[in-house]
Amino acid sequence: MYKAGLIGVTGYTGMELARILATHPQIELTHATSRQESGKKIEDLYPFLRSYKIGSVCISDYDAQELAKECDIIFLAVPHGTAMQSAGEIFSIAKTLNKTIKVIDLSADFRIKNPETYEAWYQIKHTEQDLLTRAVYGLFDIYADSIKNADLIANPGCYPTASILGLYPALKNALIQNDIVIDAKSGTSGAGRKAQVSSLFCEVYDNFRPYSIGGKHRHTPEIEQELSAIAQKEVFVSFNPHLLPIERGILNTIYAPLAKDISAEKIHALYAGEYENSPFVRVLPSGQLPETRNVRGSLFCDIAISVDSRTNKLIIASAIDNLARGASMQAVANANLCLGLPLATGINNAPLCP
Repeated sequence: MYKAGLIGVTGYTGMELARILATHPQIELTHATSRQESGKKIEDLYPFLRSYKIGSVCISDYDAQELAKECDIIFLAVPHGTAMQSAGEIFSIAKTLNKTIKVIDLSADFRIKNPETYEAWYQIKHTEQDLLTRAVYGLFDIYADSIKNADLIANPGCYPTASILGLYPALKNALIQNDIVIDAKSGTSGAGRKAQVSSLFCEVYDNFRPYSIGGKHRHTPEIEQELSAIAQKEVFVSFNPHLLPIERGILNTIYAPLAKDISAEKIHALYAGEYENSPFVRVLPSGQLPETRNVRGSLFCDIAISVDSRTNKLIIASAIDNLARGASMQAVANANLCLGLPLATGINNAPLCP
């Protein structure tokens, strides 16, 4: 049994990690940290975890020495800036202990490979550039072999996960031109658990609104970085997110001009072939479209493709659960791989529908 530490148990991604690890057969959460909730048990914070062993874990203040000494793997569910500092401290201590430790970072700190790009978008200096060079981007459908040999995983963002998986076969096979529009919608949990007016019930319920449009959202450089690596040339996207009045879920509709004369049937077959060995990507039968409820609480990404022959555009729809596939369950999948466990260990559950 591998011992895990969770730095930042109080946010939605921390909550989701605790829920998933409560029933994991090979990874036991033994340490959880929070400055505000130190001294409480996890079940005090999350009553739904009563009767599980994880519920009796006592939440403590952050102690890098204790975490590095006692844990085999550590999940960082803290804001950007804080995550890189914690990772640096943990790896430094592990080195003095002559110990191998794995770190899964759910923040943006190690996703963007160019520190100047990171600093421009996140308005903070990257202080762990040595770690940045060795971090592996944790989209396991594409980078599973690298993840297995890594000790630092940059867990992908929620919007980037749905966007990259939707576009991967099209860009890999040069099916589309470099004029991509991503129309993205997310549930309110994507904004985090902190108190803010824009997330209040009366602001969100019975409402639907865009935000950070016009190339302003911080996930834009992450998406472009990974799409450029796939296409082996510089790719730009117009990424425009919207807030849905639901708790969890992401639905993307992606538009791109076709670069060649190819039928929807052939594109569908190509997508199905690309994801044939990806157990958590479901390319839907022609005529079916993704729905957020069909992936809720699961690791699945559902994808549908269509061709608008009148405008010569490929239209891709992709759906994920932003807290599961877009964050915590993807983090556990990456933990499984880098610990030498089968990918689906402890996370092969059916979606929560309805």
